[in-house]
Amino acid sequence: MSAAGPITLIGLRGMPEVTRGSDLAALLAAALGEQELSLRASDVLVVAQKVVSKAEGRLVDLAAVVPGARARELAAVTAKDPRLVELILSESSEVLRAQRDVLIVRHRLGYVMANAGIDRSNVADRAAGEWVVLLPSDPDSSAAALRAALGRRFGVAPGVIISDSFGRPWRLGVMNVALGAAGVALLVNRRGEADRGGRRLEATEVASGDALAAAAGLIMGEAAEGTPAVLIRGFEGSSASGPALGLIRPLEEDLFQ
Repeated sequence: MSAAGPITLIGLRGMPEVTRGSDLAALLAAALGEQELSLRASDVLVVAQKVVSKAEGRLVDLAAVVPGARARELAAVTAKDPRLVELILSESSEVLRAQRDVLIVRHRLGYVMANAGIDRSNVADRAAGEWVVLLPSDPDSSAAALRAALGRRFGVAPGVIISDSFGRPWRLGVMNVALGAAGVALLVNRRGEADRGGRRLEATEVASGDALAAAAGLIMGEAAEGTPAVLIRGFEGSSASGPALGLIRPLEEDLFQ
């Protein structure tokens, strides 16, 4: 479940703005058609979380949010909008770190991330309200549904990864990881295999799903690039499957919580 040959990444550009209720599979199919591309069963399509959330209506206008006491308390510490903090708390199971400009939480699905993944960038015209976008309710189910819809259109079902940018505790900067997935080998166990010196690997597991998401992130960008999906061709491992939630380290193994 690796690359036997070259891996090709193709950004799908020119997609229209995704809104609540958009048929995301149809938009992706149109973008593929514009670039004279079809899908193969071995392909992996990495799709930005934000367009999935928009299509699923995971949008909230801050004007409708009333912050509670805990939100106001954390807002004073972090210098964040109390209404935003209220939403973060509603999407979280635990607050892990809070200081000025930083609010790290354990998302209700288990991800450890800043602001529960809630984002204001590329969401809506400021004149239309103070909108923010939340993560999909169930990213793995979203990936499975998108994979099935693409399969109906193309006759083959590619692997699908829903990606989002995460910070990393020991490194500067953000990079994309697999938030949800279907039809892709996300964690490849290499334990028991021999290295070139004949030594047996004892602990090596390769997070191939995150590696694919990170590679796609180089093309997607983080600002106004307008490339919410990337086609990856040449990866051997798109027939296996497992939930992206399975990449979250169990709490009993988390030495840094």
